Amino acid sequence: MKKILIANVGSTSYKYTVFEISENGDCRELFRGGVERVSDYETAIAQSLSDLESRGFGRESLDAVAFKTVLGKDVSGLRDADEVVLKALEDMSYVAPAHNPPYASAIRAFGKVLPSARKVVLFETSFYQWADKAWKRYAVPQKWDAIGIRRNGFHGASHKFSAERVAELCGEIQASESAKLLYVNNGRMKLDKHFRMVNCHLGGSSSVCGILDGAAIGSSMGFTPQSGLPQNNRVGDLDSMAIPFAMATLGIGIDEVMKDLSKEGGLLGISGVSNDMRDIKAQADAGNADAQLAIDVLVYSTRSYIGQFMAQMGGLDAIGFSGGIAENNPWLRAEILKPFETMGLKVDESKNEILKKSEGVFSTDDSTIKAVAVVANEEIVIAREVARYLEK
Repeated sequence: MKKILIANVGSTSYKYTVFEISENGDCRELFRGGVERVSDYETAIAQSLSDLESRGFGRESLDAVAFKTVLGKDVSGLRDADEVVLKALEDMSYVAPAHNPPYASAIRAFGKVLPSARKVVLFETSFYQWADKAWKRYAVPQKWDAIGIRRNGFHGASHKFSAERVAELCGEIQASESAKLLYVNNGRMKLDKHFRMVNCHLGGSSSVCGILDGAAIGSSMGFTPQSGLPQNNRVGDLDSMAIPFAMATLGIGIDEVMKDLSKEGGLLGISGVSNDMRDIKAQADAGNADAQLAIDVLVYSTRSYIGQFMAQMGGLDAIGFSGGIAENNPWLRAEILKPFETMGLKVDESKNEILKKSEGVFSTDDSTIKAVAVVANEEIVIAREVARYLEK
């Protein structure tokens, strides 16, 4: 038995989950907790460990602490959280300012507060390690590529969970607890036939991922989580020449540009109302044209990426939906899928409507492409992967 603590680090919050994993791979969640309004990670982590001790989880009982890190310079995959990883995080802090500094601080804090447990990171980019080079490569000069400017892809743990869960719900594999045993070369599942799917992770941060036999072929997100679909506050895809043009025309500097694109763009920027889909939908229903446009842009962009990966794989067997926005809004799932009715996917309205924060297939029985709602569990993916890493 191994006990693994998953540390979910935010800019001002710290949430944690403890899992127990048996030798045969069974994974059981033991406890969840968190600390809000964090100003000092060392204090917050010490507080959380004391809370765990009071519930019978002694510090010495934890075999490892795992972190869902986002982006490291020239580093990906599963690794011990050593000085190489810390430097890689810090070297990319400029392009991942909301994620990298907090994780680096938390890793260092755990080193002081819990020295006995092994510290392990699983980068979100690791799910894309087998994606084609043609997807990863931007058409930039070689000197740009040499410093790491390429498509990375993110939401790796969420998309990996959905890849296994959708395949299970569609009857392609057995229970996802044992799905890890079916992976062979290049991270792909061993199946009787190819399983082609796209997963749409729609939440505060959103991305679409093309997945072949359980392994990513590409993502809507590129060099950073800034690109791809419109996010809650982040712009998503944008022509690079728009930035110098806006700077010259509006008379603004790079700091204001970054603020506009990362904090005041996305669904908030289009709607002018909110970055919360509930508020945007309410305003759209009340006749606010900008709010409706924000929804339309998200729908259009999501459809476009589904179509892109569908073409790359030569068709689709399933489309998955995960993330808070997708889980809670059946109407949005149905709207995104309308064009796919002519391609063999028909939404069962009654099935779709009841799937809120729950899982299941919501396409009709005669659909050749299945539509599936998934409640993603990133933490359990990290726990499984780290347990395997410790065994090695």
